[in-house]
Amino acid sequence: MTPKLLETPNIKTIAEQRITLSSVTWQQYETLRSILYHIPGVRTAYLDGEVEILTLSKEHEKIKSQISRLLDTYLDEAGIDFYRLGSPTMGGGDESASGEPDESYCIGEEKVVPDLVIEVIISSGTLNRREIFRRMGVKEAWFWKNSQLSIYHLQEDGDQKISRSQLLPNLDVNLFLIYVNHPDQKVAVREFRAAIRQQMQQL
Repeated sequence: MTPKLLETPNIKTIAEQRITLSSVTWQQYETLRSILYHIPGVRTAYLDGEVEILTLSKEHEKIKSQISRLLDTYLDEAGIDFYRLGSPTMGGGDESASGEPDESYCIGEEKVVPDLVIEVIISSGTLNRREIFRRMGVKEAWFWKNSQLSIYHLQEDGDQKISRSQLLPNLDVNLFLIYVNHPDQKVAVREFRAAIRQQMQQL
């Protein structure tokens, strides 16, 4: 008889879940965030009294990692200096908005506020994350949802959806998206790198 400890465990995939709370003060939010901050796979966001608590799924983290690896590859091949900052807690200056992007980048040099944030959306939430990042002073936000990539230029008076990144104008967004949605991350990175090099030789 095979010992119990050697049997293959029954591992369940946890789906992404969102919980929304209303009429929450900034002080209440800070208390809640301090409790949840050290729990792996949990993110929080705050906007004008609304709180969203998100548990991250394996699918979410896989897509986020693929986007990050591909964008790192492009920036390296294009010779662009950058700093990848991860998912820092941002905002809180005027106690109206706070959030943690899935990934963030500074282009050229490291800054207090990242130039670019990336959000992977598996299940729709209620908070306007573009508005959260706009209030933080982020220049550009990328949102992946349903295998599509939407890019927004964030301005003082709102945001504008754009077809090509203003921070990375030479990035072929359509090509990038093909490899973001590629089922094999290792193959995607290798083929994307080769495609970038071929494009650069043609310039």
